[in-house]
Amino acid sequence: MAADRAQKPPVVNCPICGKPVEWRPESVYRPFCSARCKQIDLGAWANEEYRVPAAESDPGDADGGDAVGAGGPG
Repeated sequence: MAADRAQKPPVVNCPICGKPVEWRPESVYRPFCSARCKQIDLGAWANEEYRVPAAESDPGDADGGDAVGAGGPG
């Protein structure tokens, strides 16, 4: 167990600026290096700069349409 504590924490790169960040509880903004980088990322999501790819669906299909009662009894 003592050997586990002696290991260095993993290091990740800040997704905004690329600065190395130790992945440990004291790194409160992880995976970001700072509050500034965290806010930049949040702003990008709010401005819809990030997109999750999705396939077009037909509203008449069983898996398409709105989430409530799409095309069937229920």
